[in-house]
Amino acid sequence: MNAIDLPKLRNAEYLQYLKDFSGIINLNNPASLGIDNKLSAFTAKTDELEVLYKKALASEKTQELLILDERRDNAINGIYYFLMSFTYHYESDKKQNAQLLLNSITLYGTGIARLNYQAETATLNNILRDWENKPELLNAITTFNLSPWIDELRDANAQFNTKYLSRTQEYGDANPETIKSKREETNMAYYALRDRIDALHLLVETPPSPYATLINQLNALTDQYNVLLINRQNIPAGETDNPLSIRS
Repeated sequence: MNAIDLPKLRNAEYLQYLKDFSGIINLNNPASLGIDNKLSAFTAKTDELEVLYKKALASEKTQELLILDERRDNAINGIYYFLMSFTYHYESDKKQNAQLLLNSITLYGTGIARLNYQAETATLNNILRDWENKPELLNAITTFNLSPWIDELRDANAQFNTKYLSRTQEYGDANPETIKSKREETNMAYYALRDRIDALHLLVETPPSPYATLINQLNALTDQYNVLLINRQNIPAGETDNPLSIRS
């Protein structure tokens, strides 16, 4: 069956993919295919993960994180698109300074607002550090009077990190099972089920294989999520994702 990079799926996307995967299998009479035991184990892990995810959504700190994350996303978006507009400026100095600052952002990749929580925090800190310590970038910032924007970005990112660490501590105190570790367990159940289907399909000596239709349907599902991941890589640095999709 087609492969997918599961760690790159957001928690909400990951859960939906797993539920769609098991849903398709259930429509193909898993008992007759000899995969009902593996499916049950996989479904159980998916259900456990969903419980943890719903707890995360219900957390007061999670809601505060969403607001702070949107703040810092809006700040980097505002800076990015402000500078982008000046790359079309008729004055060459403004155009060059804008491109200089844009390069300092894209140096750390595209789709910054779509990174997971920890990666975005680190990336924004690196950008802010460059802006503070490199004279040519400081001059460009002064040219555009970007200090208020940068103060907003720094403050939102710092508050986000403090709140994120507080939530992590809360999770650790309340429940030793984190979403990350549960995802790893669920991955193992997913691969066990997927490999079981593949193995039984390969062992069929007389075609047509009773697994062919199921595999085609599951591949169609996987392809849709792979397209989602590919499209995410092509999003410009200033784009954001749905704030309701919890990023771990």
